[in-house]
Amino acid sequence: MKDKIIIFGTGSFAEVVYYYFEHESNYKVIAFCADSSYINKSKFLNLPLVSFEKIEKKYPPSKYKMFIAVGYKKNNKIRSQIFYKIKRKGYKLISYIYPSVKIWPNNKIGENTFIFENNTIQPFVEIGNNVILWSGNHIGHHSKIEDHCFITSHVVISGNCRVGNHVFIGVNATLRNNISIGNHCIIGAGSLIMKSTKNKELYVAPKTVRDPRSVDQINL
Repeated sequence: MKDKIIIFGTGSFAEVVYYYFEHESNYKVIAFCADSSYINKSKFLNLPLVSFEKIEKKYPPSKYKMFIAVGYKKNNKIRSQIFYKIKRKGYKLISYIYPSVKIWPNNKIGENTFIFENNTIQPFVEIGNNVILWSGNHIGHHSKIEDHCFITSHVVISGNCRVGNHVFIGVNATLRNNISIGNHCIIGAGSLIMKSTKNKELYVAPKTVRDPRSVDQINL
């Protein structure tokens, strides 16, 4: 019997997540939810759309689980705020790993993490809570991705790396081995990171230089 879940979100990411759950998972999506201020209709994708403020009355946490299908807006801050709101209501947040992705016995993967197809995750990798790994990435051995990160596609994270919390890494970025990416960093598409970064730094390609703007000035 499939676990019944509620998806938080009504954007294109929520639509993609729903498709995966319906076609390649052991989960059954029962409804969608969002904050009441964002709801102007009663259904999304032909399923009930319920305000988060009242979600537990109709779908109690004792019977239903949830997944947050919200993107990287404000460098993952919005998704992390929702994560803690849902935890306070007592819901279990499920994680999804595409069936063909190899997970080793010593890999550790947190809650509300979504791992798309064609990801290579080597032994001794740890992935935290609320992490999105889009398709086609390489995560090297003994690396750790902390909470509330968004890794896009075809990113290479070499061995023994640490990616701090609330980090966004753009398409085709590469991290050399044995480095740390500070918290709240943005690594732009195509960047090559050869040394550790501090917190709240922004890197852009093609030359891969540190952008003088603060992360807070970037509207992802």
